Amino acid sequence: MSAMAAARLGFRTNILTDDEGGPAAQVATATTLGAHDDPAALRRFAEAVDVVTFEFENVSADGLELLASLRPVRPSGAVLRTSQDRLAEKAFLEGAGVPVAPYRAVHDRAELDTAADALGFPFVLKTTRLGYDGKGQRLLRDAGELDAAFDALAPHPLVAEGFVDFDCELSVMVARGLDGTVRCFDPVRNIHRHHILDLTLAPAPVGEAACDEAVALATRVAESLDLVGLMGVEFFLDRKGRLLVNEIAPRPHNSGHWTMDACPVDQFEMHVRAVTGLPLPPAIRHSDAVMRNLVGPEDMALWPQILATPGLLPHLYGKAEARPGRKMGHVNRLFPKGGLPGAFGVRDALGVLARADE
Repeated sequence: MSAMAAARLGFRTNILTDDEGGPAAQVATATTLGAHDDPAALRRFAEAVDVVTFEFENVSADGLELLASLRPVRPSGAVLRTSQDRLAEKAFLEGAGVPVAPYRAVHDRAELDTAADALGFPFVLKTTRLGYDGKGQRLLRDAGELDAAFDALAPHPLVAEGFVDFDCELSVMVARGLDGTVRCFDPVRNIHRHHILDLTLAPAPVGEAACDEAVALATRVAESLDLVGLMGVEFFLDRKGRLLVNEIAPRPHNSGHWTMDACPVDQFEMHVRAVTGLPLPPAIRHSDAVMRNLVGPEDMALWPQILATPGLLPHLYGKAEARPGRKMGHVNRLFPKGGLPGAFGVRDALGVLARADE
């Protein structure tokens, strides 16, 4: 999707991948086959491009440093390293004056006991690296679960996070250009199913004060990181109305896919503009929107009905196999600006994509 946005702006793209038929390779101008931690492949790739960006955090930060010695890399390897490690991320956020849930580092079994005493039950134990879509974490309700969780989660160290009296999750897509211009798309509400993002409501149906604070905090994070590019900032909104930053993702983000149909300039074009030094236009929306992910073979079985339903705007990613739990695409549904309906209206508007348990 970033490659297609780049093409609209007149750029040619080259994708470094070890999957010759992967989604990005299907639409890019050229492909460099190789691993993201292979120095020879990285050097071949650098020779073919003018600027480097990435769309997935689980790539080699060392590889990005090598690329940065040859070409501009945006966002920087330092931003990637911060986002790749939950302990580094939380320490950075605290240093930037951004609120986060209480947490403790867990290097060994004794520190897990110390964390449990400090945080109280329940709390969440997470890996510091490589976790996403609910992977690499456990909710611990009592001391009897500590041993099994510590042994099951790897690599160490881990991070223990205090349980948040959760109302909902919000996120903000924020872009920052080479000249320091910051643009924030409207905050959205995210609803998960089986730990995978299922539904995004744009704009977030919460109070104006919470939305304004989310934008201000996202801007602070982007400026403190010296970000050049696009970043998703995920928040917990607790039942007392407090916002806590959960994590950052320096790339186009699933919760920003609604912008593809509801905004004149979507998150992918904003990302490409930022990393190539083009001006950043205002991040405005002309419509309210609902985004629903298409996950696994169950949702893909509905593809004929989706295509036959007026008002559903489908986007497929070109993945070859619809495995359980795998995001295969998404569908957007637009509403007049200011006309986002309530839960029953959203369910009705999604038609064949409405969940039985909603």
